[in-house]
Amino acid sequence: MTINLTRRAALGAAAALPFASAAAPVFAAGSDNKANSTIAKSFQMGDFTVTTLLDGSLPRDGAQEIFGGGASDEDFAKVSADNFISPDVAQFFFTPTLVNTGAEMVLFDTGLGQGGIQAALADAGVTPDQIDIVVLTHMHPDHIGGMTTDDAPTFPNASYITAASEYDFWAAQEAGNRVGDLVAAKVTPLAEKMTFIEDGGDVVSGVTAMAAFGHTPGHMVYHLESNGQRLILTADLANHYVWSFAHPEWEVRFDMDKAAATESRRNVLGLLAADKVPMIGYHMPFPAAGYVESRGDGFRFVPVSYQMMG
Repeated sequence: MTINLTRRAALGAAAALPFASAAAPVFAAGSDNKANSTIAKSFQMGDFTVTTLLDGSLPRDGAQEIFGGGASDEDFAKVSADNFISPDVAQFFFTPTLVNTGAEMVLFDTGLGQGGIQAALADAGVTPDQIDIVVLTHMHPDHIGGMTTDDAPTFPNASYITAASEYDFWAAQEAGNRVGDLVAAKVTPLAEKMTFIEDGGDVVSGVTAMAAFGHTPGHMVYHLESNGQRLILTADLANHYVWSFAHPEWEVRFDMDKAAATESRRNVLGLLAADKVPMIGYHMPFPAAGYVESRGDGFRFVPVSYQMMG
């Protein structure tokens, strides 16, 4: 229900645009400060330059146990085979996104904290001290790990934005909770520089928060709009580009409220498919950008190809 309200609020202005304009491919290579490497990839979206930053990638066993909660062995194996991937091993990607609006440098999430974010930013020609705003879509370790380096802020000139419900939940955990302890170490020391955002709130002009709770209590996705072009940063709405799309109802181990996460997936993926709006997903195969189409009772992720060759 929250997503539907957000859709009306965040996309209301876009509804007046001709459908062809709203649906037009927006992924073209950025014209200024363009990144085009194996760890940094820039796209032009209206007047914004959007750069995906590969913080790291690794394989992990037990794919069905992670991504196929509620699926039969046969169904999980069939979906995997139909998409030419193993049902046993998943490749994980961790992809923060940098949005240069022309007035602000806004970084969405900070990675694992193992130096990948600094390397990817360097490939994009950006130094950490140039970041104006860091938005935390939620506070799982792979999103807040890069907030500090050697106990100092990685982005010394940045202010921070996140959902109040997200911070309040993790800050209330007792010592010994893995995520709560990391929040205490990485986020709480910077709390005086943090602003809390609500569903429908603006990070900056053209960047709007959309509640997509379930993965965590305050998980947000973000709608970008510039010069008639639109894009949604889906964060951890869907953790795998095949299984979480084909069967949004399959439970993901990392989703804290499984039913709410499924509802958020169906709502946001349905919006993306219906309106032909592109997306960037934190765990999608790099460069993490693509489109969504409806397929049966689920969806299919369609990665960018030559749309990026503007």
